[in-house]
Parts: sequence; C-alpha cells; structure tokens
Amino acid sequence: CSAGIPFDGGLRCLCWKILLNYLPLEKALWSSLLKKQRDLYSQFLKEMIIQPGIAKANLGVSREDVTLEDHPLNPNPDSRWNTYFKDNEVLLQIDKDVRRLYPDMAFFQRATDYPCLLILDPQNEFETLRKRVEQTTLKSQTVARNRSGVTNVRSSSPLKTTPNSLSEYEVLPNGCEAHWEVVERILFIYAKLNPGIAYVQGMNEIVGPLYYTFATDPNSEWKEHAEADTFFCFTNLMAEIRDNFIKSLDDSQCGITYKMEKVYSTLKEKDVELYLKLQEQNIKPQFFAFRWLTLLLSQEFLLPDVIRIWDSLFADDKRFDFLLLVCCAMLTLIRDQLLEGDFTLNMRLLQDYPISDVHLILKKAKELQDSK
Repeated sequence: CSAGIPFDGGLRCLCWKILLNYLPLEKALWSSLLKKQRDLYSQFLKEMIIQPGIAKANLGVSREDVTLEDHPLNPNPDSRWNTYFKDNEVLLQIDKDVRRLYPDMAFFQRATDYPCLLILDPQNEFETLRKRVEQTTLKSQTVARNRSGVTNVRSSSPLKTTPNSLSEYEVLPNGCEAHWEVVERILFIYAKLNPGIAYVQGMNEIVGPLYYTFATDPNSEWKEHAEADTFFCFTNLMAEIRDNFIKSLDDSQCGITYKMEKVYSTLKEKDVELYLKLQEQNIKPQFFAFRWLTLLLSQEFLLPDVIRIWDSLFADDKRFDFLLLVCCAMLTLIRDQLLEGDFTLNMRLLQDYPISDVHLILKKAKELQDSK
C-alpha cells in the first residue's frame, strides 16, 4: 500500500478500510461487521437528524406533542429545542465549509447515485439538514450583530449576494442530494457524537478524500454504503489525529506544536544548512507546517495526488511519522530556492508549494527514512 494502491477493482477502498482499522484482517468477518456498522449508522441518522420534534407520527417515530417542557422557548439547557438551536450553530459552520470542498472539481456538487432514502423519502417530510440551514440562514442573515454588540440590519438587496450565499449552487430536484450534503451529514453526526471536540474547521478537508474514494468505488454494493463506511473510517482516523485539532493540547507532547518542531528537528538532522537558513529568516514551522500536518497535506495538492499520499500515510505502521518525513522532503526538494530567497519569497514558496509531482516527494521521503 505504501508504494501506491492501484484503483482497479476497488482495491484502494478495501485497503483503506483495513489500514484505518474499520475492517479486521479476517475476511470471514467482513460481511457481518459491515452490516452491523451500517445498521448502527442508520440508527444515528434516525436519532440525530430525523427527530427533534419534527418527525411525523405515522412513521412509527413518535412525535410527542409539544408540551410546555419542550417548548421552543424553554430556556432549560436540557431542553431538546435548546440542543437543536445549539446544533444549528455547528451546522452552519459545517455547511459553509462543505459547500467549498474542492471547488475545482464538479464531483461534490453532483447528485449522488444513492441518496439517503431514510431522509429523502417524500412521504416522510423530514427536515433535511439543507432545509435546516436555509431556515436558520434566513432568520439570521437580515440582522447581524457586530462584536461590540451593536445590531446592524443588513440590506437584503437581491443584487448583493455573498459568494457563499445559498443561491450560489443550483438546488437539485426533490429526492436528490449532492455529495457535499452527504459529507455535511457525516460531519454533523460526528460533531453530535463527539461533543468534546464537536466540529473544527479543517475536518471537512479530512473527510473529503475519504468520502470521494468510497463514493467512486467501482463495486456498487460497497459504493452504496459510502456514507456509513466513510463515517466510521473518518471517526477512526480522527481518533489518531484529533489532538491536532484540540487547541488546549497544542503545547503538549501529543499536540501540533510538538509535531511542527519535530519537522524542524528532523530537517536539522538531514540538512543543517537549510535548517539554519530558515531559522535565520525566522520562518517558524507554524507558518506552513501547521496546515501540512493538521490536514495531512490535503490542501497542498490536487485530490488524486492527496489520495496517493494517503496510501503511504495510512500504511505507515508508526502512524504518521512518515508524514514528518514527507514534510522534510518537501523542504529539501526546494532547498536551492529557499537558500537563495528572502523571507517574503520563501514564505510564498512554503504557503503555495511549487512542486506538484507527489511521486518525487514520496521517493525523497523514503530516501530520508532509509538514511536513518
């Protein structure tokens, strides 16, 4: 896998599921485990997206009469409505991020072949996440409160549409949903199940390549369950890298600062001249390596190249030590330009990395690994 998994026959999808500890090594267990996990995911959908007082009674999903205890204006923090409004804040952030996922590719805007019937069945009249966002946005966009507490009423002139306004994307016909909506649901359920971390900007960049890989699986039987499988693989991957997203852990040994410094200490070992040059220009690893490490390089390269890099990262038995070497390889491959450049030029190189050949980068990283 480390040398690159062929796409043919859905091999990559299968390998990633094994490397991310979703599928056990014993093949005989696969079908029962997949069925169990996919059923569990359907349960999550029913509990976290379909319910809050909105489901219809004739579906066997009981909709209690709205009593005083659970009235929308009930200030009790345990009220289901209170949770619903809190969730909407998280949902709006997710929504903003997933609509921008890989804008240079049409894939995420296209309709999925397997829309979630549980939610989109016209008889159900469930409130989809998209409807929730539309309602919440309409309520909040006319009145914006600035940071000093002064309330401004925004002009709702139809000519002034913001770039991320809802009209930017054509709405798919009823019964259809775009791939980005599936990603939105995955992130929303993850946030609900992991309140300690909830949703942090950038998680959309981690779930995107996983979902794309599973949703383009040539095996239609597996492709149909791309949403559930992506959710569990994403959860397992986040269990390994979530410390990068938790601000309070930044300076601990498992936090992102420690890892960024490790990139520099590895560089010092491999190329002291380049290391000293970056130090002398006061180019801190925070300026570029934060994004490289936190997002597993998903923003530095085109999606097919990101997927190829992830083959090597997921196959790394030391779990992402290889990522540090890839970052060092990226630095050493542009060493001549960095040694000649001034602070401004070098920052530009590092924040918009010039080499697009990921095979060259991975080959260099392997050389660095073997030279230990």
